[in-house]
Amino acid sequence: MPAASPVVRAESVSKRYGDGSATTPALRAVSLAIAPGEFVALMGPSGCGKTTLLNLLGAMDLPSAGRIWLSGEDTQSLSDDALTRLRRRSVGFVFQAFHLIATLSVRENIALPLLLGTSAPDRDAKIEAMAARVGLAAKLPSFPHELSGGEAQRVALARALIHQPPLLIADEPTGNLDSQAATQVLDLLARLAYEQRAAVVMATHSAEAAARAQRIIHLRDGALEGHAV
Repeated sequence: MPAASPVVRAESVSKRYGDGSATTPALRAVSLAIAPGEFVALMGPSGCGKTTLLNLLGAMDLPSAGRIWLSGEDTQSLSDDALTRLRRRSVGFVFQAFHLIATLSVRENIALPLLLGTSAPDRDAKIEAMAARVGLAAKLPSFPHELSGGEAQRVALARALIHQPPLLIADEPTGNLDSQAATQVLDLLARLAYEQRAAVVMATHSAEAAARAQRIIHLRDGALEGHAV
């Protein structure tokens, strides 16, 4: 059986910020491919380009050179509207700071990716099933200020995966959590992504968190360091 096509593929991708003599290189000729169901950890010192690479892979930004294909589409060939549609259907995001909307309940936060194109009964069933899977069924009426850090990150994870995107981008998802909550979130991230065959790219400073991945990619000064393992 032929190997599955990559969910996301970068080919000689570079990113520069600024103009002229003030140009700052953030990424230098990075090439990689991530398959469905693959869990990849991205490691490196602060300022090495991890977040820049995540933003490019998740179609939040475009490279200065090279190309990125997401779900088979060349991101640089798309209009802004088409890029937004691709991002909405193909990518889920989880951040260190959770980014829950304080005025919305847990149910409403989880529902955000489903607000377009899903009927209300189907949407409610999906939300309740996902909340149960992350152990937060009883918290659906609650608001973010009523949650622990671990619970808030589980809501963010449920929101990121509720529409079953082929790619999950996680930027330091355990950075604000204690060790017990971090373990719970990593367990859920790995299990849910595996069940949904989502490719996962997680930036982390934690060797313990990175050890949960199938492959570790090291970045230094905007370039791949050695070989991915």
